[in-house]
Amino acid sequence: MPLRLHESLSRTQRELKPAQPDGVFRFYNCGPTVYAPAHIGNFRTFVVNDVIRRLLELEFPGKVKHVRNLTDVDDKTIRRAQDEKRPLVDVTKQWTDKFHADCDALNCLRPHVEPTATGHIKEQVDMIDVLMKKGNAYRAGDGSVYFKVSSFDDYGRLSRVKERELQASSALKAAAADADEKEDATDFALWKAHKADDGDNAWDSPWGRGRPGWHIECSAMSKKHLGETIDLHTGGVDLLFPHHENEIAQSQCCNGKLFAHHWYHSEHLLVDGKKMSKSLGNLYTLDDLKAKGFSPMALRYALLAGHPRKQLNFTLDSLHAAESALHTLRAYRASLPAATTGAHDTFGHVLTALHDDLNTPGAFGALFTVVNRKGGEADQTSFDRALFALGLDLRAADLPKADVPAAITALADKRWAAKQAKDWAGADALRKELAAAGWSMLDGKDGYKLEPLKK
Repeated sequence: MPLRLHESLSRTQRELKPAQPDGVFRFYNCGPTVYAPAHIGNFRTFVVNDVIRRLLELEFPGKVKHVRNLTDVDDKTIRRAQDEKRPLVDVTKQWTDKFHADCDALNCLRPHVEPTATGHIKEQVDMIDVLMKKGNAYRAGDGSVYFKVSSFDDYGRLSRVKERELQASSALKAAAADADEKEDATDFALWKAHKADDGDNAWDSPWGRGRPGWHIECSAMSKKHLGETIDLHTGGVDLLFPHHENEIAQSQCCNGKLFAHHWYHSEHLLVDGKKMSKSLGNLYTLDDLKAKGFSPMALRYALLAGHPRKQLNFTLDSLHAAESALHTLRAYRASLPAATTGAHDTFGHVLTALHDDLNTPGAFGALFTVVNRKGGEADQTSFDRALFALGLDLRAADLPKADVPAAITALADKRWAAKQAKDWAGADALRKELAAAGWSMLDGKDGYKLEPLKK
């Protein structure tokens, strides 16, 4: 079946397909602001986008172009550089490298193009210049340039924001504090005039020294690398307004064309039923969870356990359950033959669920229906196709200590699977094999630990 996703603008489920004659599927998703480590709420969005990317690769092999930007200049990045008395480029490189390392650990595919805001100043200036000439933007007295929201009749269609709500929006009121010379509180910055607090982080433009506003970078980079109209634009629901609303307005006013055929947004992540915050002590990074003994693959599994368009309540117990599930999957794969004739559709229901609006809970259910069924014609090839779609790398599903040999870990996985299947005789025999090899296996509620036997 074709890949179908909910479309945020039309509020309907629609098929994803390339619109251009070359058959290339053009896909843009908003990347991180690189001033600090990304937290697990950020990574829910990136992991969901990775599953979409994988499904597109299966659907249109060799015909997918994925672009994800890096915001490397804005108020946060500049403030961090000033506080640490370091060049902006050094700060953003540090956190870009960290973001890449975390994405790799979570088995997220790298985008085909990863442009930076500072690397596309000219493209942003050119776009602002067009908006100025068309009357969609104006220059304030201090040299800043603003988009005139009233010049775009369709503003608010994506987020369903009404005019009275625009005027009362706290986000827009906060933005209005940037300049007293805005013509209207709803207008947003395209170019910010240089201020002393910005240090050396400024570029030349027809309106004077300054730096681009946050929203214009995505429109400019998307246009350069994917063209004026793209097939899919994604991000977290927190970006729906005002960021994505503003992207539509500036892109369509500049280019005179539809900006994106399809918009998809994933929902917020809660932690223990509450919004993440440092003050509550429930804001986790990947490193925080690794320090507690959890693997990156367990986090990926847990982030996909709930439907992406519904709020997900994350708990440490969900990571314990994920580790247990990964143990089971690894042991199951070890029991499969490399290939079996006619077994290609054994895990077809996994892809069917994913193609139906990215139903990840349904995909896991379909996966374990086969895993828990005795017999059958499953093989590693068909199993690995389902694992690829979900992005589960079982080689990284657990992080055994470096001094535990791979053969011992494999033996322990087999014993764990035997125990889950209530094959007590088999589990006993495998425990004896482990003991003979000098290892003790300690069972817990959601997994096991291996310890060398004392001599």
